[in-house]
Amino acid sequence: MEFKNIIYVKEKGVARITINRPEVRNALNQATRAELREAVEDLKKDRDIRVVIITGAGDKAFVGGADITELKEATPMVMEERASTTGQQLFSDIENLPMPVIAMINGFCLGGGNELAMACDIRIASKNARFGQLEINIGVIPGAGGTQRLPRLIGWGRAKELIYTGRIIDAAEAERIGLVDKVVPQDKLEETVDQLAETIASKSSLIVRIAKKAINRGMYTDLAAGLSYERGNFVLCFATEDHTEGVTAFLEKRKPEFKGR
Repeated sequence: MEFKNIIYVKEKGVARITINRPEVRNALNQATRAELREAVEDLKKDRDIRVVIITGAGDKAFVGGADITELKEATPMVMEERASTTGQQLFSDIENLPMPVIAMINGFCLGGGNELAMACDIRIASKNARFGQLEINIGVIPGAGGTQRLPRLIGWGRAKELIYTGRIIDAAEAERIGLVDKVVPQDKLEETVDQLAETIASKSSLIVRIAKKAINRGMYTDLAAGLSYERGNFVLCFATEDHTEGVTAFLEKRKPEFKGR
């Protein structure tokens, strides 16, 4: 597939997806969502990619939201079909990619953009970033995971206030309430994200994938079931070559050479 709305590149075990519509604050129209879905399907099968970075082109927006012009004539049936493909399902697929996904957030991160960021494992933002779920202002609720992931990240009360009011918050508040994991100066954003991706990519890709599955499974179940799933995966690690290499390297006081096996 030829990409016209995103830039999708892979280099040294890191994939970077850039929403490339800066003239409209990287708004997510259906064409862009279809391209994102294509990239995600490719990543599901790529064993060489260790980390994914998702960002928006330019310094004005990560993603400013959905393309509102496409919503005016939408019917319930149309929106149900979109939710199960390029809407809610797409963001769930991003959340469940086997490798970690980092959101590199610059500028506006609103509506569907905030939902996309929340589907990522880690969110790093520049100081000029702004966040919000603005759907209430056009007479709908968040429909790509916002009513579910936002409360899990920042708590029920804070999430309800943001969703009910459509209030936009700055990066400092987003960090304080746990919506983003780190805020850095704008000119340090890419460097910070690249360093984080490099650190994660240096670990065992197999063990990182196992850890992500354990964390994600536990998020949506009770503690007892989550602990049981963790126990099974912890034991599984002892059957891997990377565990043997990690322990050996530690005892020999050298850097491990993980193979992802």
